[in-house]
Amino acid sequence: MHAIQLDAINQPVALRELPQPQPAAGEVLVRLHAAALNHRDVWIQRGQYAGLQLPCTLGSDGAGTVAAHGPAVPAAAPAVGAAVVINPGWHWGDDPRAQGRDFRVLGMPDPGTFADYIAVPAHYLRSKPAHLTWAQAAALPLAGLTAYRAAFTRAQARPGERVLVTGVGGGVALLAAQFCAAQGCEVWVTSGSDAKLARALALPGLKGGANYTHQKWEKTLVQQAGGPFDVIIDSAAGAAFGALLDAAAPGGRIVFYGGTLGAIPQLPPAKVFWKQLSILGSTMGTAQDFDEMLALVSTHKIVPVVDEVFALVDAEAALRRLESGGQFGKVVLQIAQ
Repeated sequence: MHAIQLDAINQPVALRELPQPQPAAGEVLVRLHAAALNHRDVWIQRGQYAGLQLPCTLGSDGAGTVAAHGPAVPAAAPAVGAAVVINPGWHWGDDPRAQGRDFRVLGMPDPGTFADYIAVPAHYLRSKPAHLTWAQAAALPLAGLTAYRAAFTRAQARPGERVLVTGVGGGVALLAAQFCAAQGCEVWVTSGSDAKLARALALPGLKGGANYTHQKWEKTLVQQAGGPFDVIIDSAAGAAFGALLDAAAPGGRIVFYGGTLGAIPQLPPAKVFWKQLSILGSTMGTAQDFDEMLALVSTHKIVPVVDEVFALVDAEAALRRLESGGQFGKVVLQIAQ
């Protein structure tokens, strides 16, 4: 089969001929139709990820059809020919509050989804939402799981609440905004690009936004929104985090699932305790989070935003597209028609 492999840090990925995997006991062989990129793939390529094991086949997100069952597959496993998506978060553990020590993400050390086939434990497969194309379905798992847990399991966003999602344009942020809007929240967004803001605000249910490169954007946005935000969903942290404290409502919840701007240099205690704020961390999610996310997507016919689709052989160009930061939505690899 064909697979995209990374052989060394800071080197281009390459298309390789590898043996087709054979599903072990309890596993299912999936013929992949599409796979989506995540910043994790770029970080692995750049050596910015702990526990690197090279060479590896990248890719955490995938959608395809069941090609074969291994021995002792549970009776509830998807049938051969079924359209499925893969839960990329493996071995969460028994505590729903946080992942255990054995938790890992598909796509290093385990062979990932940038390949024709992948063998997956049957319990990590779920039915593909019927209204989605293969590319849209592949764009959903990791970003959707991360967005759902941040917004609802951790921040407990409720209908009617005012929600701010920062850095819209990335896959997780876009899905967080779409999920919250579908659940009846009043959703506002930020971006450093006016063009991305305009595209985001064309999505159903989004109320407005601000360019975070403008001075005192948080004050302007609070005025436009008619008040501060009950929930703020962020992936940047860094020095910009102070503006989020100012934009949060009393009793508000600020949840962040990334730190692209680095450490938070100052966190004024009085702003946190006087406003009774909750500051929450979140990453990936449980199997229950994944199932609830898929139910939300299917019920409300939510469609992940796909930025660009590349052929599998062009995976290196796709990685550079993602690394450039110019994308709006998910970058996807088309593997099979």
